[in-house]
Amino acid sequence: MPRRRRISESNIWPGFVDGLTMLLLALMFVLSIFVVAQFYLGEKLSRVEDELLSKDSELARLTARINELAEQLGLAQSEKDALNAQILALQTTLSEKEQQLAAATAAAATAAAAVAASAEELKAEKALTEAQKSELATLNAQLAALRRQLASLQEALDAAEAKDKEQEAQIENLSQRLNAALARKVQELQEVRSRFFEALREALGDRKDVKVVGDRFIFESDILFPPCSATLSEAGKLELDKLAAALLEIRSKIPAEVDWLLRVDGHADATPLGPGCRVFFDSNLDLSAQRAISVVEHLKSKGVPGRRLMATGSGSEAPLVQGSTAAALAQNRRIEFKLDAR
Repeated sequence: MPRRRRISESNIWPGFVDGLTMLLLALMFVLSIFVVAQFYLGEKLSRVEDELLSKDSELARLTARINELAEQLGLAQSEKDALNAQILALQTTLSEKEQQLAAATAAAATAAAAVAASAEELKAEKALTEAQKSELATLNAQLAALRRQLASLQEALDAAEAKDKEQEAQIENLSQRLNAALARKVQELQEVRSRFFEALREALGDRKDVKVVGDRFIFESDILFPPCSATLSEAGKLELDKLAAALLEIRSKIPAEVDWLLRVDGHADATPLGPGCRVFFDSNLDLSAQRAISVVEHLKSKGVPGRRLMATGSGSEAPLVQGSTAAALAQNRRIEFKLDAR
C-alpha cells in the first residue's frame, strides 16, 4: 500500500507541469491577442485623429471663407450705400440746376422786358422836343462831371490805400527791428548778469549760506543782520563790500545802451514779530523793506550809483522753501539781488 502511494504521488508532478504549461500558453495567447488588438486600436485611433485634424482644417477653411464672404458682403453693402449717397447728391445737384435754369429763364424774360422798355424809351427820346434835348444834354454833362469826380476820388482812395500798405510795411519792419533790438538787449543783460554772478562768486567764495536760484543771488539775512534788526552787522558790511566791488568792477564792461538796475528784495520768514520787535517794526513786511533799504544805502556809500539800485520788501509772502523748521525759516529770511533791465 505505501508503494502505490509513492507511485501515485510521483505521477502527479508531470500532470501539474502540463497544466501549468497549458496555462502559460493560454496566457501568452491572450497577451498576443491583447497586443494585436492594442496595435489595431492604436492604428484605428491614429486614423480617427488624422480624420479629425483634416476635418478641423476643413472647418477652419470654411470659417475663413465664411468670414471672407461676410466681409465681401459688407463691402458690397458699403458700395451700395456710397452709390445711394451719390444718387442723392446727383438728384440734389439736378434740383439745383433746374432752379438755376428757372432763374436764368426768369432773368432772360426780365432782360427781354428791359430791352423792350429801352426800345420804347428810344422811341420816346426821338419824340422829345428841342428843350427836352437841351435839358438831357445838360444832365449828361453833369453826369460826366460826377463820373470824373468819382474817378478822382477813386484815385485818391487808391493812393491812400497804397500809403497805408506802405506804412503797414514800415510798421512791420520797425516791429521786427524792435524785437531784434530787444533780443539783443536781453542777450546783453544775460551776459552782464553772468559776469556779475561770476565776479560775485569769486569774491564771496564757496559759502553754503549764499546761493544762486535762477537769475537771483541770495544772501540769508542772518549773514547781514542781527535778529529783529535792520542795521547791518560788521560781517554783513564786509560781504556787501565784496558785492559792491564786484558790481563796480563789471560796471565798465556793461554796454552803455544797457540800462541796467540791481533790484534788492528783502524777505522775512512767517514767524510773527515778538513784542520787543514790534517796537521797531510794524510787520514782517516793514522789517524786510527796511533791511532792503539798509543794503541799498550801504551799496550807495560804496560808490554804486543810486539810480542803479531799487529796494523792495515782500515780507513773508514769497517763501523760498516750505516748512517751519529752523533751517527752513533761516532760508526764507533772505536778501535777493537781481540784475535786471530798467
